[in-house]
Amino acid sequence: MDVILKDDIANLGHKNEVVKVKNGYGRNYLIPQGLAVLATPSAIKVHEENMRQRAHKEEKIKNDALEVAKKMEGLSLTLGAKTSTTGKIFGSVNTIQIAEALEKEGYTVERKNISIKEDQVKEIGKYVATIKLHREVKVEVNFDVVAE
Repeated sequence: MDVILKDDIANLGHKNEVVKVKNGYGRNYLIPQGLAVLATPSAIKVHEENMRQRAHKEEKIKNDALEVAKKMEGLSLTLGAKTSTTGKIFGSVNTIQIAEALEKEGYTVERKNISIKEDQVKEIGKYVATIKLHREVKVEVNFDVVAE
């Protein structure tokens, strides 16, 4: 069964892609949840026309994301955390603190678009976060965790 995705779905595809899925997955989950529509010939024609019209807007959004990525490339953040005498952090540093630090630097990024390579940051040190600005534009930002 072919469906047109209405939203980004992890491990399946991005918004507006036509993907082949098993019949039960499409009929029982994707379509009732509003995540996809059945890819009939008429729906595909309408979808292709919409994609042609959207291509120009997408290009502008991608170029804006590339400009922001160039500005962020050399960026290094410093995050303060309460620590014990051995250097262990009480709690952990997560994407919320990174998003707040980026906002102080003048970049607005949603925390769901930030990923940290390590599972959890629980010690003082240097780490790397990957920030997804666009589907095709990602930038890595270094951040240091220091004791407050």
